[in-house]
Amino acid sequence: MAAGRSCYRDVLPFTAMVAMESTNVGLNTLFKAATMRGMSYHVFIVYSYSIAALALLPAPFISHRSRRLPPLNFSIMSKILLLGLIGSSSQIMGFTGISYSSPTLASAISNLVPAFTFILAIIFRMESVALKSRSSQAKILGTIVSLAGAFVVTFYKGPRISLTSQTQSLMLNSTASNSDWIIGGLLITAEYILVTLWYIVQARIMKEYPNELTVIFFYNVIVSIVAAVVGLITEKNPNAWRLRPDMALVSILCSGLLSSLLNNSVHTWTLRVKGPVYVTMFKPLSIAIAVVMGVTFLGDTLCLGSLLGASIISIGFYTVLWGKAKEDGEDSGANSLESPSSNKAPLLQTYKTENV
Repeated sequence: MAAGRSCYRDVLPFTAMVAMESTNVGLNTLFKAATMRGMSYHVFIVYSYSIAALALLPAPFISHRSRRLPPLNFSIMSKILLLGLIGSSSQIMGFTGISYSSPTLASAISNLVPAFTFILAIIFRMESVALKSRSSQAKILGTIVSLAGAFVVTFYKGPRISLTSQTQSLMLNSTASNSDWIIGGLLITAEYILVTLWYIVQARIMKEYPNELTVIFFYNVIVSIVAAVVGLITEKNPNAWRLRPDMALVSILCSGLLSSLLNNSVHTWTLRVKGPVYVTMFKPLSIAIAVVMGVTFLGDTLCLGSLLGASIISIGFYTVLWGKAKEDGEDSGANSLESPSSNKAPLLQTYKTENV
């Protein structure tokens, strides 16, 4: 009994998080390879989210039978619409940024989510800052360090690092110029700013309508519609919308099923079992996975700027998490005699994935 409980509480969450980080990076790598073969990222977003919406189609009908849920009124649907607009914008920016740069850059910049969340939480008055508190000092310092690392990884490529005497790709070679790399970095940064805003809106929706699958279903539908409108305007080639049994189709199917369904479900379960800090601890792991996959499958060239910037971002990332963990410990002691409703919402309470 004790061994089974230990496996459920420790071994299974660890294995699941490592598998999901590998899956996320693998999907980004697969997407990059497909776009290098001519796939439009607008078409990719439309089809992948449509597949996820179809898979979740029964969710609204099942939740409708529940008497514990409030009705889907105009207020809730308008917030889901806003969530879809934010999510579709972030997805378009993110996949455009990856097509300009690489999955390694996306994995590095994804570690800015706690820093961006901290900044927006202050702006929306969800977080208070006490400059004399060590936890607040750590969060401020970690945010500054993370942003500095983002500037390094975006604007400085540095000399190339050769892992072998002759780097060979199993699929195709990928080279990004300095200007493309900077454009990609800025777009990915904008994506994760919107992702942070997405978390805040999603948290408010969950308080009014606590049924995640139904919300995700309507969210996927809205993203599909918005992406289709944008795609029809920007993608002039009608042949780009034709699906063939090639890498593009594999990428779309994997993203729709593994990212929108499996990934969200695993992260939600891990959040419930282990908490948000545990989930975010695995984010820097994606950088190492992305480097290995990028060099192996895409022929990416590893540069000093990427390693240096990713290391700086990771230091800032863990500094913010340390500050937040220390603050939560202080709050739990101070609020031990208060009601749960008076507690402040944790900074990373709604953290889920970089794939919104």
